[in-house]
Amino acid sequence: MFKFFKRMKTVVSSELNAMLDKAEDPVKMLDQFLRDMGEDIRDAEAAVAKQIANEKILKRKAEDAQAMVEKRQAQAEKAVVAGEDELAKRALQEKKEYENQASLLQQSYEQAKSDSQILKSKLDEMKREYQEMNLKKDSLKARAESAQTRTKINRSMSSIGGDESRRGFERMEEKVLRFEAEAETSEDLSTESRTLDDEFRKLDSNVDDELEALKKAMGKE
Repeated sequence: MFKFFKRMKTVVSSELNAMLDKAEDPVKMLDQFLRDMGEDIRDAEAAVAKQIANEKILKRKAEDAQAMVEKRQAQAEKAVVAGEDELAKRALQEKKEYENQASLLQQSYEQAKSDSQILKSKLDEMKREYQEMNLKKDSLKARAESAQTRTKINRSMSSIGGDESRRGFERMEEKVLRFEAEAETSEDLSTESRTLDDEFRKLDSNVDDELEALKKAMGKE
């Protein structure tokens, strides 16, 4: 389990860039890496909990065996005082057996305690590494999102000045120029189509206006 976690950390740390290059969604890949690490930590926590429970059981058994050693010692002394040598010998025999048990259980307990400390140390290391990778993940996610945004903006900006857009703009400009030319032509044709009578009516209208103005000025209205 711990080796698997180390292998996962190596993948994330040393091969992350290569894997992200191949990944369709780097952010999702980073989240998956962290989920895998989280599962490894939960498995490690369960293993450490079992080891600590085993350590406590061995400690209690060793203490119980040692208590029996002291009890049989006291009983042997009591039997001697009572003149019960045979009973004292039996108590001393069991005392020896419990001493052997206590010694073996104490050794097992000390080994279990050492193993627990090693496992807890490794678990703490895993959690620190997980936290570091989690912080790195946030940074990488921000960088990935920023890069994707820049790419979209650059593509949009490049398309604005592209040949297709420029040609479309030029077509609209030509259409506006054509509309203006058609308007000017229609005005010229309208002027040319005026009849001679139209010109004289315009002239008569001007003379009448001048006559009225002259009368008004002379007070002859």
